[in-house]
Amino acid sequence: MIYLLDYHIHPGYSIDAEDQSILEYCQRALKLELKEICFTPHLEVDPVRRQKDWFVRVEGKFHPMEDLSWLDNYFFEIENARNQLRSTHLKIKAGVEIGYIRGCEERIEKIITSYPFDYVLGSIHCLAHQSISSWKESQEYFSSHTVDEALNEYFQILQDAVNCNLFDCIAHLDLYRRHGERFWGKTLIDAHQGKIEPILKDMARKKIGLEVNTSSIKRGLSEFHPSREILFLAREYGVKVFTVGSDAHRLSELGAYIKQAIIMLKEMGLAVYTFTARQPCPL
Repeated sequence: MIYLLDYHIHPGYSIDAEDQSILEYCQRALKLELKEICFTPHLEVDPVRRQKDWFVRVEGKFHPMEDLSWLDNYFFEIENARNQLRSTHLKIKAGVEIGYIRGCEERIEKIITSYPFDYVLGSIHCLAHQSISSWKESQEYFSSHTVDEALNEYFQILQDAVNCNLFDCIAHLDLYRRHGERFWGKTLIDAHQGKIEPILKDMARKKIGLEVNTSSIKRGLSEFHPSREILFLAREYGVKVFTVGSDAHRLSELGAYIKQAIIMLKEMGLAVYTFTARQPCPL
């Protein structure tokens, strides 16, 4: 029996997601026979993108992200769902996905130490303050940079994200493949070589986990984020903690390809972990 879980879910707080409640996702998770889910609303900190990204949705209305009262609402909604579904098997965890930007470590630390998160997921969404996770913005960035320029910047920022030691896990590590493959093709499959190895060593030393993100499949990529080759390297360099997440932004995406990702990790001899109060636990 496979313990099905999804550790990357964007409820309605994320403005790029459908306006669906925590409870609605939990009810959907029960129908899908998921055993555990973790919500990860976006939290962005790049001051250059303040007018683009610094918003969440609360009760159907946009709310300034820097007004942290939205997190009070978020944790209230999490607790309410837990209480309503107490008689079920579903475990409901409260996480957050933070878009890492250099120089914002103090702000990130203040937020994550002020709230009882179960899981803090770190992501690299932007290069040169342009979102490479967005098709529109990524076109602007990739068309004005070479592969080497893009990958060097990406891995330098990723190294800083690991060095700051604020995150439990790194999300969709090779996110540059999401739209970058349309510009540079399959050359991106092994573009990490010579760049990622010291980062994986540091992740292992700091006990930072690596997420297997399944959202790449719905976008037409042939492998999850990160690729199998990166997962093998992570194993070789001592990374022990692995999570799986659909990166769902709508109810229909919850749990997508999760079973396949879990089976793949098990076949590779890698353990899937859960988190409670930011403490990892292997299944």
